[in-house]
Amino acid sequence: MKKPSVRHTGWSQTWLVGGCLLAACIVVTPAAATQALSEVRSAAVKALRQHFTLPGSRVEIKSSPLDKRLRLTACPVPLHASVAAYAAAASRMTVQVRCPQAGGWSVRVPLQLQLFRKVLVTNRPLLRGDGVRKTDLHAEDRDVTRLGYGYVTSLEQANGRTLARSLPAGSVLTPAALGGRRMIRAGDQVQLIARMNGIEVRATGTALGSGDNGARLRVRNDSSGRIVDAMVSAPGVVLALP
Repeated sequence: MKKPSVRHTGWSQTWLVGGCLLAACIVVTPAAATQALSEVRSAAVKALRQHFTLPGSRVEIKSSPLDKRLRLTACPVPLHASVAAYAAAASRMTVQVRCPQAGGWSVRVPLQLQLFRKVLVTNRPLLRGDGVRKTDLHAEDRDVTRLGYGYVTSLEQANGRTLARSLPAGSVLTPAALGGRRMIRAGDQVQLIARMNGIEVRATGTALGSGDNGARLRVRNDSSGRIVDAMVSAPGVVLALP
């Protein structure tokens, strides 16, 4: 008997036909695609950078590779990464990254943050009670995630204030280190006003102490050299006390 001819269309097709003739066919479906972990990490870094980037600041972020055992189904839509609106800068932070579709996954990515901003630093040692002048400070880039006691960025915010505690040279000025604002500091030229029986006399004097509005201090009359007790009434102005 003449054998039927078999048309060979390739080894894989011949094997499949033969396999199906000899046994039940087994259909192997490809494994579900997985999300690249590098893309998850990149989305987290981008979100954290956008959250903390401000004019005059510099953001540096480090991230470690995610656990290779983590298996996430490939997300068919763009990933969504978010940082809480109230989140304060810290050296270690986490960012939530999720696949924004029904039944999608969510994972938190740990990151290390450095946020450099210009803060005020002392030029010289300052003692408690000293009045702070602009010449006592300079601006310097510091990682504010490590400044747990806060920091001051504006010279106007510090100028004329007194120190509530002593600070060595090179110290970051903190809000807690600033006391009240003194209208007059020792050595300032002031206007000395004396009032008696409806008559007002004005003279130039030198303050021998420091104080805010209502504070008592001693003032030397520059014309007579006499030292009088006075009370601060306005910036650069004192009233002679009887």
